[in-house]
Amino acid sequence: MRVQRRILPARTAAAVIAGLVLLGVAPRTGVASADTAPQAAVCFLSCDTLDPSKAGQETFPVPEKNINGRKLVLHVSGADGMAWGSIDNGTTGDAVWLDRSWDGGNTWEGLLGKASIPSTWTGTRTLMYNISDPRNHRRGLIRACGDANAVACTDWVYPTVCDVRCDRTDAGQANGDTEPVPATTLSGRVIRLHVDQNGMAWAGIEAGAAGDEVWLDRSWDGGATWPDGSSLGRVSVPGGATATRTTMFATRDPRGRLYGGAVRACGRAVTGQNGSCTAWARPAPSRASAAADALMYSYDPYTGWWPSSWWNSAATLTALIDHGDRQYDWVIARTFDQNKGVFPAGQRSSDPVEGNFISRAIDDSAWWGLAWVAAYDHTGDQRYLTMATTIADYVQQYWDPSTCGGGVWWDRERTYKNAVTSGLYLRLAASIHRRTPGDTVWLQRTRTAATWYLNSGLINSANLVNDGLTQDCHNNGQTVWTYNQGLAIGGLVEAWRATGDATLLDAARRLADAAITGLTRDGILAESCDVGQSTCDDNQKQFKGIFSRYLADLAAATGAPAYRSFAQRQADSIWAHDRDALNRLGQRWAGGSPNVFDWRTQASGLGALDAAS
Repeated sequence: MRVQRRILPARTAAAVIAGLVLLGVAPRTGVASADTAPQAAVCFLSCDTLDPSKAGQETFPVPEKNINGRKLVLHVSGADGMAWGSIDNGTTGDAVWLDRSWDGGNTWEGLLGKASIPSTWTGTRTLMYNISDPRNHRRGLIRACGDANAVACTDWVYPTVCDVRCDRTDAGQANGDTEPVPATTLSGRVIRLHVDQNGMAWAGIEAGAAGDEVWLDRSWDGGATWPDGSSLGRVSVPGGATATRTTMFATRDPRGRLYGGAVRACGRAVTGQNGSCTAWARPAPSRASAAADALMYSYDPYTGWWPSSWWNSAATLTALIDHGDRQYDWVIARTFDQNKGVFPAGQRSSDPVEGNFISRAIDDSAWWGLAWVAAYDHTGDQRYLTMATTIADYVQQYWDPSTCGGGVWWDRERTYKNAVTSGLYLRLAASIHRRTPGDTVWLQRTRTAATWYLNSGLINSANLVNDGLTQDCHNNGQTVWTYNQGLAIGGLVEAWRATGDATLLDAARRLADAAITGLTRDGILAESCDVGQSTCDDNQKQFKGIFSRYLADLAAATGAPAYRSFAQRQADSIWAHDRDALNRLGQRWAGGSPNVFDWRTQASGLGALDAAS
């Protein structure tokens, strides 16, 4: 870390800066202008105006500026996604502030956090402001400015987007070449959008004339707006040629936590001002990676979940963890830190959340328990296993042998014993045992739960799992949902690993074989709500991906080619029939209408794509 200049201590600076956080027009020359309207605070990992003493990192990515002997410095914390400015070697009244732009530096919010050096001091600093706004899908630039008998600013930070490669890389270095959307035509010209396997994009024009132009537009909000990405790489067809292409531009900004940027190719004919653009598209470096990027579009990084479904967020986080991409590890930690506390009814769930991801809905709690098991397996961070064990201890309180000989109640009021809660408990109990050295308690609970499940009546004569039990402990004959089937398979597989009892793995295979024939239409998984004009509710949208996760676990345990073949068939159908140009995945894996697309269907599809990879 660079040695700090003599600046105001954080506690004194905060007092001086209080009341000086304002927006306006900084005196300067140039064609750009500052926004004069007040702007809402941007919230990412923290909200604007965080004190720099809380920064998780300090870097200096642009050169400092000299203003009449004063040192103007831009400080950046990549860990926080925030920046602050400082001025040093100054005198009373010298000022420092930040400018922030959302359109590539054409306009900006000026005088952010403006602070003046008080008497007896030689320096001061601003508070911290977010550089980008992934919550609202905006990519920003930021710079430090100062006034010391003259006004000057540092360079803008991060004007170039970098992923595997950076903006303006020559298209000759592309890693492959695919066209995600059809070309557009204009007065005989052909304008194409190209993408490569690194998520880089470029535009080309063919059959044109000297002076024709082609460029790329880039949007971080799915093509709704593109204020910082208009006319990228704009180039003209040279004399004597009929074609040209732009350089490449990145469609992912990992530094700004912006994933799955949309692009389109545009062109203009030299004979007029007329132009044409292709449709917007997101590159797909791989099927599962493309699905994960599209899923992240709906994540709220400030509140740390996918609004607004509580258990679905747990299952979605598990799908993202299973995807295995380390660039999303911050999402695991963020979700944990922001949601482990207490929330009133209506803020996360219709029920109050009482801390440690626990509520009156026993199944909701168990979903979070499995999410933290997955987080522990992925990161090795003990706090996730500790949380999973805390949740498992809570769920265990509702194991009740006095009714139906065992099983876990669905809710705290003990109204229903059903397949989802029983499957979750079996998987969770076996998982805790396998990750707790020297454990015998959870091992015995696993054996008891597995035996009870197989004899409970939940599994019907066709080896399909109905929704639950009647009050007199018989199969209630209600809908066979794919996630209940999947949880039974996943619970039995993990119980087999815990106990070594081969009969449990055999039972899991029977359930899987029954599902492959009994829960499909033309070989593709389908819920009863996928039929005709029906639509699935927010819970049902996510069921098939959960089944896919646990079938993949069975495939890994057995090596059975039939399960791998089935998983591949689901993935191929989703990619061919249930995906749009922005890689959004819908409810109906075989395609058709009516279809629904949201983050729940996205997480479900991601589970299927990863199961096949």
